[in-house]
Amino acid sequence: MPLNAMPDAPASGATKARILDAAESLFMAHGFEATSLRAITASADVNLAAVHYHFGSKEELFQSVLARRLDPMNRARLELLARLESEAAPSPLPCERVLTAFLSPALTLARDPARGGKDFLRLLGRAYADPAPFIRHFLAEQYGVTIARFKAAFARALPHLPARELSWRLHFIMGALSYTLAGTDALKLIAELNPHDTANDEVLLRRLAPFLLAGLTAPLPDPSTVTRSLRGESARRRRAAPAARKPV
Repeated sequence: MPLNAMPDAPASGATKARILDAAESLFMAHGFEATSLRAITASADVNLAAVHYHFGSKEELFQSVLARRLDPMNRARLELLARLESEAAPSPLPCERVLTAFLSPALTLARDPARGGKDFLRLLGRAYADPAPFIRHFLAEQYGVTIARFKAAFARALPHLPARELSWRLHFIMGALSYTLAGTDALKLIAELNPHDTANDEVLLRRLAPFLLAGLTAPLPDPSTVTRSLRGESARRRRAAPAARKPV
């Protein structure tokens, strides 16, 4: 397809959707670096010119794959948060309800294959763990407004937490969420415990929520106590190490 061609709109939209679907599946299975444009074009049954026409590059295609699902999910998060805050006014929205507003749209997406379903959530988890600078920059931009809005809501719910401490806890939340969605060990565990349960991602998120809430609402740590404990454990291991060695 010549780059300056103007394809028929319905056909062009269908081609673009096929490319996005194929790319989403392959990126989820193999990651960004290991997925080639050749594999995507073969799966979508299009030529390379079609990918360049619609997306420009592999990096821009990956961003489009994420944005197609992230944009509506983040809108749903912000709309739900606004509604819950309005219902709770004039009191601050409790921490667990803020967390609900953040996780609930992800649960909705996990149940809907037409919106990417569980495969997209795993792709999103892999994207967070990917070291590629352009992916990190894109996610920071894509999530910037949403994260700032939720951070403000959590700050109102947890006024005793210093801003820096809250930032660390939200960082850990995003890390736990991305690892859980991207990994397969937890899915295997759920399958072993309940082989008839097909909503694995929903089960994961529902089990993860209390853990995240406990981390958010934990008492402020005493850094000196933690440091002394770590030093004591390190010293104990050093003293025990020579006794564990076998004589030559």
